[in-house]
Amino acid sequence: MTETLVYRPHPVNVSGHHDRPRSTSSNSGSHKSAFSHYKVSSQSSLVPPSPRGSYRSSQRVSTVYEDGPYRSSKRLRSQYPLHSSEPHVEYILVASFDIDRGPIMEHQFPGAISPDENMLAELMLPDQTHVRPQDWTMFFLHKDSGASEDEAAEREARRRQREARRRAREAGEAADCEAAESADDSGGDESDADDMESPPLMYVLNLVNTKQDSSVKRGAIVKAMAICTRHSFLHIYKPLLLLALEDYFKSPTPDTLELLYNALNAMDLSLMPRLSLLERHILQASDVKDMFVEKFEQMISQRLADEALAKAPDAPESPTRPEQKYSVPRDTHEFESKIVYNSIPIPVKIPTALSPETVGDFSLIKLVQVFGNLHLSQPQPFALHPHLTTSGAFTHPIIVLINAMLTQKRVIFLGHNRPSGEVAEAVLAACALASGGVLRGFTRHAFPYTDLTKIDELLKVPGFIAGVTNPAFSYHPEWWDLLCDLPSGRMKISSCIEAAPVTEGTTYFQQHGHSILTHKDLHHSDATGDGPFMDDVSRSITSRAGESIIRAKFRAYITKFTRIAAAFEETVYGASNLTVIPPTEVDNAEATATTPAPARPMSLKTSSKNLKGHGYVWPSDEAKTRELAASAARIEGWRNTRSYYAFISDLAAHSQDPVSPTSPVSMTKMLARAPTKPYVDLYHSLSKLRTLHLTPTEAGAIYLALEAYCTDYESILELLEMAPMSEAGLFFVALGLWHEDWRVREAVTSLLDRVRQHPAGRVFFNRLGGWATMGFNRRLQEKESRLRAQQHEAELGPLALDTDPRRS
Repeated sequence: MTETLVYRPHPVNVSGHHDRPRSTSSNSGSHKSAFSHYKVSSQSSLVPPSPRGSYRSSQRVSTVYEDGPYRSSKRLRSQYPLHSSEPHVEYILVASFDIDRGPIMEHQFPGAISPDENMLAELMLPDQTHVRPQDWTMFFLHKDSGASEDEAAEREARRRQREARRRAREAGEAADCEAAESADDSGGDESDADDMESPPLMYVLNLVNTKQDSSVKRGAIVKAMAICTRHSFLHIYKPLLLLALEDYFKSPTPDTLELLYNALNAMDLSLMPRLSLLERHILQASDVKDMFVEKFEQMISQRLADEALAKAPDAPESPTRPEQKYSVPRDTHEFESKIVYNSIPIPVKIPTALSPETVGDFSLIKLVQVFGNLHLSQPQPFALHPHLTTSGAFTHPIIVLINAMLTQKRVIFLGHNRPSGEVAEAVLAACALASGGVLRGFTRHAFPYTDLTKIDELLKVPGFIAGVTNPAFSYHPEWWDLLCDLPSGRMKISSCIEAAPVTEGTTYFQQHGHSILTHKDLHHSDATGDGPFMDDVSRSITSRAGESIIRAKFRAYITKFTRIAAAFEETVYGASNLTVIPPTEVDNAEATATTPAPARPMSLKTSSKNLKGHGYVWPSDEAKTRELAASAARIEGWRNTRSYYAFISDLAAHSQDPVSPTSPVSMTKMLARAPTKPYVDLYHSLSKLRTLHLTPTEAGAIYLALEAYCTDYESILELLEMAPMSEAGLFFVALGLWHEDWRVREAVTSLLDRVRQHPAGRVFFNRLGGWATMGFNRRLQEKESRLRAQQHEAELGPLALDTDPRRS
């Protein structure tokens, strides 16, 4: 296995101190500032631009073909460009515990992140940390949105570029550009990276060490070192903090911090490609190690081409064969690099696909096991609350937790006599659990660790998620709505929780004879489907399913919840902002008032062009009404939360009118322009194939519509995202190979042929199995035979007519 050595010396003058940014030492008279989710004041960053030169490890040789119909011809962009001025780590903090003064801040390097040193020092030294030799913790800081002028100008330039591109497409001047853009990551860059108007959080990873020393008071020295970064994968820096804090105990000077600072910011991530939203979702839900490997290949090709251009033209070529400098990763889920600290190369693995609400290293499997195993063996009833106990008093604790976060309740994770890092991990896992990669707004109001000194400011935050170790929180039910006790594995709903208000949605189903929650129905059936869902998750964990599979299941659960909420709003209020209605349905709705119904059913081809339906699919109207009634309370509770409005904002951002990037979709304008291809709700169509017993005509219409819609790189990605491997993949699509109509069979064959040639689709196609391959090859042979027969008839038909004497 070869290794890539891409090292560029750091320009910082290490020998002298005049070129080095000065650290800010603490003083005993640090003043107290207002605490608002650890909000720090905005100030100009003292961080100099840091080049990204480091050792880059090489892993495997690619097996993907170089030229393909969906291989991008445009230049890919890196998530972290080589010459970016944004550092990986912005600040390094050191705090210690003084027996007389309490927690004090010793250094802030390269400058002060906040004038409130006392608050930071208290967060870095959690309760009871002196009883453990080592402890990890994490907290978030809100730096004010005082973005620099360069950042504002760059954001404005990107906005103008997107606007010009949309106008060019509307005027018909960029047809070729549109086709090229569909094959690269530009779409994802525009819609994903720039949709967050609020400034990113400052994530702080903190390590506390206690050294026994009989020469000092109380016989121990307690110090903490923290790094502050904008990157959510801050867990990769743990080995560096361990080494640096040991060195700081030996040499407590700013030189030690400078050495760590330069090493962290010299890490090279420039060969990590920037993936679009769909690509990230597919990669997260897959366990295939070479998914999107062609992206990494193209990044390497671009780097080699850049190096060849930069090479002097008169430089003699080496007579020996050059050693391979770069190679694609062994697992595309992680990008491997190295950080050289104190002449020690330390390998690190950076996740290539992250969701906005995924911070740090946590395990959903561990969270489910902590609260789920005891519930299965010794269930205890919850106090009933319409927003939380949607399946009755014995609702699964994980479902209670998800409902609490969806309805913006105050959630506290208590870990008495547990390390603060354990409660912080539970808080981060809960945020990812409720988000599912679909919703956002949880981490910005999360406190992975806090203590009693900040309770007044904590209670000012609506719907917080906090981690604590002090058992005093459990004796104040007025401080929280749901208490999650990690040592006991139990959850408790507060006796002081606010009652659910009566809304139009809940009264709607009560007036129609559907009870929202009754004791007699709780033990017979679960209309929400949450019980069977958690049973499926438990079976997957027992079968040793990986973390990616479990996260994909909860992502599907949250997606289902948003679809059901959209159907609820359409049923109760007549319309919903949670979905985009297809233009065909609007057209049909207007036409039914003036046009009589057809005397005979539509043909298969006509049905595929007028495919109706959107949203979630139920097997029957009765099942739909029962589930909407059972979920009415929590949906109403979700409709006034941060995540609800953020979801609507994200949906509008991804469905903007091409004419104006600032205005949402106008159905009138959509109908006024002839669409380039028919609109299809892939989620709805695939759900109908999975759930309903369709007639051959109905199923054929869906297959023909899918074949007409999935024609380019992005649309095939949409299909793959809606058909994850954890939910049978393309199995129900491949069933169309045995449809009774030859036109449908041929359309499904064409669709699967495109999927087979797609860089990500090839993996899904190979997972179908031998039966699908056999059917696919048979349909290809039938298609070729039909074409040969038609060609033969076209060639011999006129000749046969002329030579037949009986036709004269």
